[in-house]
Amino acid sequence: MAASLSVAELVAPFQADPAGSGVFSDFDGTLARIVDDPAQAAPVDGVVDELGRLARHYGRVGVISGRPAAFLLANLGGRGLYLSGLYGLESVSEGGEIDVLPEAERWRPVVDEVAARAEAELARGLTVERKGLSVTVHYRTAADLQPVAERWAAHQAAVTGLVAEPARMSYELRPPVPCHKGSVLAGVAMGRRQVCFLGDDRGDLSAFDALDRLSAAGTTVVKVAVTSPEAPEDLLARADLVVNGPEGSLSFLRAL
Repeated sequence: MAASLSVAELVAPFQADPAGSGVFSDFDGTLARIVDDPAQAAPVDGVVDELGRLARHYGRVGVISGRPAAFLLANLGGRGLYLSGLYGLESVSEGGEIDVLPEAERWRPVVDEVAARAEAELARGLTVERKGLSVTVHYRTAADLQPVAERWAAHQAAVTGLVAEPARMSYELRPPVPCHKGSVLAGVAMGRRQVCFLGDDRGDLSAFDALDRLSAAGTTVVKVAVTSPEAPEDLLARADLVVNGPEGSLSFLRAL
């Protein structure tokens, strides 16, 4: 952790070489506050305009999220941003079309079946979020039902072949396709001399891993952790900079 460096020192290499720099971020908890109903999440005031300004100035600016690409397009589209959804299963083309990994698409009927079972079988208090190519079971409003959600997700993974992943007060079932935020970041950051990523949750650790590999190869990197009562300690410990909530993310983006 480069705690001895100020924000000005961290962003200086990016400002000196904007064309060679990439700026990437998670969405939930990083650019948007965490809310009980995922459908109600929205970027904090000012962040969309700031991302648009950065996209006009830097070589590549984007959001890499577990959200569906359609959600990212609706909230962030039309501003020149690179948008990757569902941990890389989907992305938005420059023409605004949603591209889906073919090896993930064939799992859509399985995901639909599991989502329908979740809605029919799970206890009241658990929220089922359909994401198209994945389904998430949230226990945010019923923490006592966490063991129920965990057992149910594990069983569905065992009988269907989907992968069950723990997330922020939830479990997500998605196709067994080897992609994650780190693999997406490694691809989109290729050739950049400076790269930073902002994240707040366990799923963002793979992006920090990718930055570590880029750093070992000579790229200047900045790992920004967004703190909250639920932020994992290992994410905070590995960060070059820790900021407070989505408002802290916005301040860092403005510093760039």
